[in-house]
Amino acid sequence: MTHRNRPSTALLACLATATLLTGCAQSSPEAGRPNTAPPPQTATGTSMPTASATRTTGGTTSVPPATPPVRPSAAVGASLAAGEAFIGHYVALLNYSYGTGDSGPLLAASDKGCIGCQAIADYVKKINAKNGTLEGDYGDRLINVKEIFRGSSGRLGGSAILKSGTYTERDSPSASPVPQGGDTGTMEFTLSPSGGNWVMYEMEIKE
Repeated sequence: MTHRNRPSTALLACLATATLLTGCAQSSPEAGRPNTAPPPQTATGTSMPTASATRTTGGTTSVPPATPPVRPSAAVGASLAAGEAFIGHYVALLNYSYGTGDSGPLLAASDKGCIGCQAIADYVKKINAKNGTLEGDYGDRLINVKEIFRGSSGRLGGSAILKSGTYTERDSPSASPVPQGGDTGTMEFTLSPSGGNWVMYEMEIKE
């Protein structure tokens, strides 16, 4: 939904195939929404902030937490409800990485083969609020988890609605700022069990 969430051209080509999230992940041939998956279960996700913000004369400024977000108790376990809560936690980790440039906590909550997750990690190494290349209300907000269901592989598939604030992005601290954000988009995700909890197996954020 924003420039920062758009993977490379090669990744987009991979994600655009009919086998979304199956052909892109290297660690397993099964992912996403198996053909044998049951009908989607609608989740009435609650609107929840994923980045704190303060008012400034120029608008709203996202402020990352001083320490990485900790997985909430609701997101512990491998239930459907824990998977839904994990999405909110993962968005908080995304926002933390945008603010600090630290992708470690995000990758710790991701499968090693998650290409979309690694694309975000590569992005924040260069562009983040800490080094001045992101300014404004860059945090994404989880509006709701639109759907979430368990596939025959045991993974969870689904989608969530996100809304970004308005902010500026620079390719380097000395580059001219480029207006971004203010959009609503959809995160399509696949979660995989790991150590008794869910991790992000693959994701794509679409405008």
